[in-house]
Amino acid sequence: MTDMRLNNKGRINKAKPVRFSFNGKTYSGFEGDTLASALLANGEHLAGRSFKYHRPRGILSAGSEEPNALMGVSRGEGRYEPNTRATVLELYDGLKAESQNHWPSLKHDVGAVNDAFYMFFSAGFYYKTFMWPKSFWNKVYEPFIRGAAGLGKSPSEADPDSYASRYAYCDVLVVGAGPAGLAAALEAAKSGAKVFLCDEQAEMGGSLLSEPEPVINGRTSWDWLNQTLAALGAMANVTLLPRTTAIGYYHQNMVGLCQRLTDHQAKPAANAPRERMWRVRAKQVVLAQGSIEKPLVFAGNDRPGVMLAGAARTYLNRYGVKVGEKAVVVTSHDSAWLAAFDLAVAGVKVPAIIDVRDQVADSLVNRAKMLGIETLTGWTVSDTAGRHRVSSVRVNPVKNGSVGAARTIACDVVLMSGGWNPSVHLFSHTKGSLIWDEERQIYLPGERTEESRCAGAGNGNFDLQAALREGAVSGAAAASDAGHKAKPAEYAVAGDFVCAGVNCRELPTDRDPGKAKAFIDFQNDVTAKDIRLAVREGFRSIEHIKRYTTNGMATDQGKTSNINGLAVASDALSRPAPQVGLTTFRPPYTPTTFGAFCGYNRGKLFDVTRKTPIDSWAEEQGAAFEPVSLWRRAWYFPKAGEDMHKAVARECKAVRTSLGMFDASTLGKIEVVGPDAAEFMNRMYTNPWTKLGVGRCRYGLLLGEDGFIRDDGVVGRLSQDRFHVTTTTGGAPRVLNMMEDYLQTEWPDLKVSLTSTTEQWAVVALNGPNARKLIEPMVEGLDLSDEAFPHMSVAECKFLGVPARLFRMSFTGELGFEINVPSRYGLALWKALYEAGQKYDITPYGTETMHVLRAEKGYIIVGQDTDGTVTPDDAALGWAIGKQKPDFVGKRSLARPDMLKKDRKHLVGLLPKDPKLVLEEGAQIVADPKQAVPMTMLGHVTSSYWSETLGRSFAMALVAGGKDRTGETIYMPMPDGSVHEAEITGLVFYDPEGKKLNG
Repeated sequence: MTDMRLNNKGRINKAKPVRFSFNGKTYSGFEGDTLASALLANGEHLAGRSFKYHRPRGILSAGSEEPNALMGVSRGEGRYEPNTRATVLELYDGLKAESQNHWPSLKHDVGAVNDAFYMFFSAGFYYKTFMWPKSFWNKVYEPFIRGAAGLGKSPSEADPDSYASRYAYCDVLVVGAGPAGLAAALEAAKSGAKVFLCDEQAEMGGSLLSEPEPVINGRTSWDWLNQTLAALGAMANVTLLPRTTAIGYYHQNMVGLCQRLTDHQAKPAANAPRERMWRVRAKQVVLAQGSIEKPLVFAGNDRPGVMLAGAARTYLNRYGVKVGEKAVVVTSHDSAWLAAFDLAVAGVKVPAIIDVRDQVADSLVNRAKMLGIETLTGWTVSDTAGRHRVSSVRVNPVKNGSVGAARTIACDVVLMSGGWNPSVHLFSHTKGSLIWDEERQIYLPGERTEESRCAGAGNGNFDLQAALREGAVSGAAAASDAGHKAKPAEYAVAGDFVCAGVNCRELPTDRDPGKAKAFIDFQNDVTAKDIRLAVREGFRSIEHIKRYTTNGMATDQGKTSNINGLAVASDALSRPAPQVGLTTFRPPYTPTTFGAFCGYNRGKLFDVTRKTPIDSWAEEQGAAFEPVSLWRRAWYFPKAGEDMHKAVARECKAVRTSLGMFDASTLGKIEVVGPDAAEFMNRMYTNPWTKLGVGRCRYGLLLGEDGFIRDDGVVGRLSQDRFHVTTTTGGAPRVLNMMEDYLQTEWPDLKVSLTSTTEQWAVVALNGPNARKLIEPMVEGLDLSDEAFPHMSVAECKFLGVPARLFRMSFTGELGFEINVPSRYGLALWKALYEAGQKYDITPYGTETMHVLRAEKGYIIVGQDTDGTVTPDDAALGWAIGKQKPDFVGKRSLARPDMLKKDRKHLVGLLPKDPKLVLEEGAQIVADPKQAVPMTMLGHVTSSYWSETLGRSFAMALVAGGKDRTGETIYMPMPDGSVHEAEITGLVFYDPEGKKLNG
């Protein structure tokens, strides 16, 4: 273990040592370290393996753009997180991390054999290989691909952590607490505006944390930083949010902020949330996200020890870590020279600075000479050497486009810089346009779509004074636009070197470019030759090239690879970069936990289970439950020793012979009220409603504009201007939304109000020959005789002294009543009915029995006996269409030629030839089971049950031309090779005359 720590450098707390483990080996670091800085301080560069070739990979960067150092982190029982970037993972005592994507060990990975067969894994190889022989796919190719896929291993246990969420509003939100962001927040805050300042780092300061030399307004950059943060922290109108990443910028100035609360703590407080998702709505947003250093593209640029020059400077000045003992700098930009100087002053030997530019500022060259650094301008890098860490770099002079003889320089680290790309991700989330700067070869923010401004390096202003100035101006302007008076302050900066440079494509080489492994996307192993291959194979758009090669599709979203890939594609196509295009930036900006998005809505709160007032009674009785939409419904009520088959048979028999009770509270209920209520219903539903009398009910059928069935239910008319509309359990919100949509956009002239009353009413359905006998004594002032209260009637009354709406209707084919009472009385009503019904052997029944009973009568269930392409005629519901109505939703579509074809699938009944065989729902139906595969399908079974009443099985099915096939035998081939036979019948299997219903 090598100690690379410098005692006189860094901002970490060296008074607090921290112990951690990496791949089972114990190391030490300090409070304020990241896992990456601590590993480098211990001399560890090898951090992982690449995805495709399993090549050794080291730490490349010092921020969230890191593509290589992805770790699996164990935070205790059930707390394992893969693909965590070591560069942003704060060190804490007891941290356990492991590298990924290797076997049996990091240094000795069997998967590295892929690198030797790289010619078989070129761009898009998965589209071109594994095609022959076909028989190999299931047992050879697919298992191999699945086994090789992925980087880290997903946790298999439930997430034990809790998460928080918060909605907030502010005048000005500043994203990024670097020099521009700090200046913007300070100016906005001084105006009195409510300011939020967030930064993804644990410590605010941005690039200032890596550059202690500049002097701002007479103070060193670090003193100015401390003073500014203290001033902002003391203001009541300012909220500082470190460890908070702006993951997405959405419409109407809403920004999602993911705040890490406890990931840096060794022992978080019990029940403390791990993360908090802020949904911030800001009047103005200032984007000061800074910039991302771009790697250079040359052969061997992926070896451990090859890293970004700016990252080496950060590790040195912020964390007090030397990234190596002998560093060669390769660059096309001045900023890397400053990194070399810092390292040399700190005692690191810098043998040479290789700059691809022919001319570099004299001040840089002279200072390099003073520090004993050889400068090679107009040179290129053609390769590196080393297995688990770089050991040398191969360089060549370039003159007039010709690459000269090679020279090898020994080193243990190579620091590269291809310039800086503004971080325009959040700006792009809003569909803001980007402008290509041809001279600097970078994209800059252009026309905005939200109330936002970009400042600092994120807007292409890379020197400190310009960044501070633009930040102050942006902050003041944002505050002014938010309704506050602000004037930007002036900043004087000394000691800041105004950097210049060129943005290179692939570096010149004396090697065959077709064989050189010059990497662009380090995580996905995409090389420059992969990009060129994609172009040769016909791809022209960068979006297509991206997906073919997977460049920029890794967990880092191409933060270090997108522009390099664009540049190589641009050269290969001989077209300017803007004509090649730019990949789409999408939220989240960095990987974000599902828990953070859910917040408090986890477990039972994630997918809320709705329960009726009677649910607790059913549970006490031992009912089995099933989910229906968001509701929990009693499925059946088994007695001791009963399985579902026996329980349902008993419940069906009770309803048919005496009396059953059913909890129907989950059915959707919508109150349609107003002078135009009848006209509204007439337009929405297929049935006629204007002539429906008060106190009467009607089956209602709802279609979409396409003419297909969307929902159904019974509608009761309570008065001339009031309808009680019922819907299916799952269709309630959908139907209400559809009604609201038509009322607001198509018929705004109608005077109608719509109110969901689903949870206002508890509903008990009583079905069976003794239903009337039970409730007659309980109803006040209402004659329940057939003459006074026939089938499909409704009345408002008092039931056991409680206000109620009583419907005479049935979904079973028996004499039936549905009693609607306010929900708070639902359980009491149920218990009273159950107690009083004992003399009739009243039997509670569940949804399974309800399904059987309704199918025996040929009643459909929307979504089970329909599939989104079923018309009223298909479902034998043509009688529900008001033929004389001028219009209703979906009417025109019913006249389309396809809707009138005789071979449409019609709903029919089926009787299996084997009366004991219950057909499988979903079974495909054919006319000839001996026909060649693929067979011509006639339809499928929609509902299938055993009927205790019929003493046999029966089913319903959608069959092509089914209306004209009554009496025919159809067949259902099964996966096991057997074939089931059934006869097509009518839909009604029980009481076709309706005597029971109307009795």
